[in-house]
Amino acid sequence: MTKGQAISLEKKGGGTLTAVRMGLGWQAAPRRGLFGSRTREIDLDASAVLFADKQPVDVVFFRHLVSDDGSVRHTGDNLVGGAGQGGDDEAILVDLQRIPVHIDQIVFTVNSFTGQTFQEVQNAFCRIVDETNGQELARYTLDGGGQYTAQIMAKVHRVGSGWQMTALGNPANGRTFQDLMPSILPHL
Repeated sequence: MTKGQAISLEKKGGGTLTAVRMGLGWQAAPRRGLFGSRTREIDLDASAVLFADKQPVDVVFFRHLVSDDGSVRHTGDNLVGGAGQGGDDEAILVDLQRIPVHIDQIVFTVNSFTGQTFQEVQNAFCRIVDETNGQELARYTLDGGGQYTAQIMAKVHRVGSGWQMTALGNPANGRTFQDLMPSILPHL
């Protein structure tokens, strides 16, 4: 996917997806030092903010692993990353059939809780997977390497009776999803 691209969350061959996984992977970028290259552990955190009519009503992140209604679940915090090449370091599972009707958007973010910038990260990606069969539906590479500490990655939003995902990939600064709210709101 490219920034701004949207895809419909339908199964290949027709039908609506029932459950998806938003996966996040990354690696620490090697840093040149006096004694050669070395890497420092990078703690990125994935979050999902659930909105109803442009108002945040729930959030799923490493300190609140399951949405209040149980439809969105974080699989747990990864403090060091390392997959970066395909597997997910953190994942958020979304049961599209269980999301309450008033929830119309879910925005996925990634931030560096320790304040490290994306210059220290490489091979970062987010992807959406059909959780029923493990098929990857879309992948968005988190480009950049800039002086920012977060990205507003993507959003899943209702379109008619189905769902659509839009890649956002907007850099932001903040250690937590709360810090990112001013950067999220323009994408709703």
